[in-house]
Amino acid sequence: MASLTGIIEKHIEELLERANEESVFLSRKDLAERFGCVPSQINYVIRSRFTPERGYIVESQRGGHGYIRVIRLCMDMPEARANHIEELVGDSVNEQDIRRILANLQRRKLITARERLLIEVAVRFQEEIGRDLLDLSPYKRDSLHAELLKRLLRSLVLG
Repeated sequence: MASLTGIIEKHIEELLERANEESVFLSRKDLAERFGCVPSQINYVIRSRFTPERGYIVESQRGGHGYIRVIRLCMDMPEARANHIEELVGDSVNEQDIRRILANLQRRKLITARERLLIEVAVRFQEEIGRDLLDLSPYKRDSLHAELLKRLLRSLVLG
């Protein structure tokens, strides 16, 4: 049986699909009543499942006429995908975050399982060289990881 969090996430995704829009306005209170939960459960779903790395931006207004606006990032244009990836990765990224980013990109079908595996192997090799042979600090290794990841993903997205 699916968790309440998963059910709420699926409902919001279906609303986005049905609206044929890149965004949807939601009411915390209405969603909480619909699913028989507290508004903080809705907040949790929004914060954990609708993140930029998963391809969403969320705007929120609290108060009597408050709303949540979930915006799906447009990934139709290769340049838009490349820019999104560059923003996600930033200037420094550790191996754990790389695995998370790659898993999300694969889930969104922006990369294949094979491409994900190849990138993970390249990053792991870079980590070993940086740590064992070059004796680089963790910060410097993470900076190199970010640059490698951005270059590899950019070539896949634009290639």
